[in-house]
Amino acid sequence: MEELHTDRLLLRRWTTDDADVDFLADMYARWEVQRFIGRFPRVSTDRSEAVARAERYAHAHEDHPVHGIWAVADATTGQRFGTILLKDLPASAAREGADDALTPSGDTEIGWHLHPGAWGHGYAAESAIRVLAHAFDHGLPRVLAVTHPDNAASQRVARRIGMTDAGVTGRYYNTTCALFRIDRPGD
Repeated sequence: MEELHTDRLLLRRWTTDDADVDFLADMYARWEVQRFIGRFPRVSTDRSEAVARAERYAHAHEDHPVHGIWAVADATTGQRFGTILLKDLPASAAREGADDALTPSGDTEIGWHLHPGAWGHGYAAESAIRVLAHAFDHGLPRVLAVTHPDNAASQRVARRIGMTDAGVTGRYYNTTCALFRIDRPGD
């Protein structure tokens, strides 16, 4: 997974060092961050969850040439702002609302989780634009974003980065999502 840069941001691999783990523990312990994540949102309550998340993030997509889960940080100070991801988008199970294991859909998803202290500064859009350029430079023809239907803030980010509202769908994550799409320029 390559490091990515913008004028203000460094998108780097997560580590399992204490500073990264502490940041993840704090960010995912906040209801305002978690309330729209997953079918059954819940906050993380134990540092061991952050350790496991840091381990997953640090090694996610190591063998994939394009996908990754990056820490979003200030390019100068290293202050952490959140997470940006580019990954396989899981398909819903054949039965609506099923708890079956999710399998890859063949689509690629972009997503962002930012600490509330980083909201309102354009970091989500700036990091997402950079990750989309990375995706398209490496040949991905299309990237999707899914949000909870009530997550107006993430939907604004999706529109700001050039994604088109593709309606509401149940095709992913065994739940109803607002779907956004962007195609590689020129396709």
